[in-house]
Amino acid sequence: MGSLPARAKSHEPVALHVHAMDNLRFIRETMERAGSFTALPGFGGMLMGVSALVAALLAARQPRLEGWLAVWVAEAIFAVSIGVAAAARKARAVKVHLLSGPGRKFGLGLAPSIFVAALLTAVLYRAGLYAVIPGIWLLLYGTGILSAGAFSAPVVPVMGVCFVCLGAIAVFCPLEWSHWFLAAGFGGLHLVFGALIAARYGG
Repeated sequence: MGSLPARAKSHEPVALHVHAMDNLRFIRETMERAGSFTALPGFGGMLMGVSALVAALLAARQPRLEGWLAVWVAEAIFAVSIGVAAAARKARAVKVHLLSGPGRKFGLGLAPSIFVAALLTAVLYRAGLYAVIPGIWLLLYGTGILSAGAFSAPVVPVMGVCFVCLGAIAVFCPLEWSHWFLAAGFGGLHLVFGALIAARYGG
């Protein structure tokens, strides 16, 4: 009978240690979920802007609409690849997991708008409504940035608002003006806000 309390006491340090580790894990995960996505790449955004300006020049030289569309679709895929690679590089540099709480929320906030933009592009192309496609791209990308920006730096939602405003104008303009709007949005805005992010939050 006298040995039972001794056995119970021998288990207490292990139980306290496990309990403390669980608490630390809970605190870390709570801080990650409540934090902001700090791995947004500034220099990566600037590189996306440069690639968009190049795409605008190439698209303007295409004699057919199919060629114009192919250039911008290729640019979209290339820009997404740049963004993901740059974000992963910055996440490693600041020792943050890319798919941590804020990073996952940022991606989930942006992904639906990208998916809807791709779907509407196919629908509008088949319907012959080519002139509204550039405006829809800018509007939906801006909407996605606004949603995702809630989990990132304060400057990111501002960029989303700029894209939405630009898209709201572009959607009512002729297709011939689309090169200027797309260059100003995906090129100019990415360059400007990429530089701001790099200066304030690191590359």
